[in-house]
Amino acid sequence: MLELYQWELSQYSEKVRLCLDYKGLEYRKIEVTPGIGQVELFRLTGQRQVPVLKDGHKYIVDSSAIAKYLDSEYPDRPLIPTDHKKRAQALLLEDWADETIGILGRKALFAAISQDQNFRKSLLPVSTPDIFRSVVEGVPKDFLNVLGIGVGFTPDVINSAIASLKQDLEILTELLSDSPYLLGDEPTIADLTVAGLSILLKFPTGAYLDLPESLQGKGLPILADNPDYETFFTWRDRIYEQFRKPLTGKTPANDSAPTSIQID
Repeated sequence: MLELYQWELSQYSEKVRLCLDYKGLEYRKIEVTPGIGQVELFRLTGQRQVPVLKDGHKYIVDSSAIAKYLDSEYPDRPLIPTDHKKRAQALLLEDWADETIGILGRKALFAAISQDQNFRKSLLPVSTPDIFRSVVEGVPKDFLNVLGIGVGFTPDVINSAIASLKQDLEILTELLSDSPYLLGDEPTIADLTVAGLSILLKFPTGAYLDLPESLQGKGLPILADNPDYETFFTWRDRIYEQFRKPLTGKTPANDSAPTSIQID
């Protein structure tokens, strides 16, 4: 069976999960513990980042490389079009989304995490032990703010990220105004990439992530609750309904989870 080394809230891991589900492939998720788990991942693959797909004795790193590998080894339901022009367009949109929605979404989420202790705890996988939840919840806001500045997530950078995300959602909404998918009548890697990378902006409705049910359909209010982007998120949820397999055997919801993510 395929094995996916991942983080549950990594958008790039979600991109790969969506691709695997789209192709109807069975796989086992291996949650990589930050720190010690990354050391083991480095021993196996020579790098510390997720996602990593294991197929037999092969390790494939990077979500884009994994998508190409899946099409090569498991050609049913191709992710990348064979038509040269459509192929170029799909790969261009995939690369654009990786470098914009993926990166900017993490910056926006960091702002939310730094401001809301309850939200930090709620974002942990449902199966996370309570003692670890308490440690994460107790990290002081001021410490996270300093940490964010240390890695370049200053308030100006975060505000710029939000502004850029608004523009990106407007562009995507225009692309979807007259077709069911970004490049026409058939889904491609572009659709799965954009849908998967947008989870940090607004979590999909349905048991697709190992998170409390109370977080389903919730997100950054400035984006998730804005009617200008309703068309985009409706489209994204339709992609999930069509292609993403819901989780089974989830732990009951944590009713104390917040219903929104506030960024001042």
